[in-house]
Amino acid sequence: MPIPLPELPIRRLTLDDLVSCADLAEDRGWPREEHKWGLLLTAGTGYGIDDPSGKGLVASCVVTSYGSRLAAIGMVVVAERCARQGIGLRLMRHVLAEAGDTPLTLHATPSGRPLYERLGFTVSGRAEMVLGPFRGEAGEPAVATRPATAEDLSAIIRLDTEIFGMDRTHMITRLPAFADQIRVAEENGRLTGYAAAWPNTNTHVIGPLIAQNTGTAKALVTSLAAGTDRPLRTDIDVRHTELLDWLKERGLETIAFNSVMNHAQDDLPGDWTRRFAPLSVAIG
Repeated sequence: MPIPLPELPIRRLTLDDLVSCADLAEDRGWPREEHKWGLLLTAGTGYGIDDPSGKGLVASCVVTSYGSRLAAIGMVVVAERCARQGIGLRLMRHVLAEAGDTPLTLHATPSGRPLYERLGFTVSGRAEMVLGPFRGEAGEPAVATRPATAEDLSAIIRLDTEIFGMDRTHMITRLPAFADQIRVAEENGRLTGYAAAWPNTNTHVIGPLIAQNTGTAKALVTSLAAGTDRPLRTDIDVRHTELLDWLKERGLETIAFNSVMNHAQDDLPGDWTRRFAPLSVAIG
């Protein structure tokens, strides 16, 4: 007698599951994103449920830990053939039990939000996903940027820790291998911002985007756009209205809104005024 779907065992995922994770995402109409899955499965903890027929995975998610103060949940995917049968709820309850008292955060799609609300997650904000070819203007903006070097890594980590609100060295040190570009902004020898552009299907995703103000964020985006002929995609905190308007004036269009949701905390740590975009909505 087959095991009921909500009772299938949950196991840890490894890099050996990368193709199965991409297949599962594709099953739900998501991009395969194998490059991103590779980062998630090495820097985070993946959980999955195998199809009892042996045909890959029927569910997955990845938890990226930032110590005892925060963990980010991403890539919660359930195969179309198993939807609305309680399997996603069971997987999320398992993740909550594993997390214990650690506060959790995630970006929820409109369809996923009811599940998370049922589990006690509350909305603390929204992110607007924009996509399109970037049409910059020669000579703007005025803030100077340059490619990051290995010597910048410690300063990038210090700035990121200050603004993100906790140490995510294990993610930042992976950026040089993960991203195609990393740019920094400086003022009087002091780092005032940094941003990365990493490949995802036919786009370059900009994230993280950390900057002392909107002008610096614009400069970092402009310099990254100059280094690629792909469309740009990024997820901007909706409170950064000036940056969003500027991006839309330069060719990017809104394609989705996600709710930022938290569990066991009211809001995210750090300084949102200088945190413009996450590394990825799956990571934070």
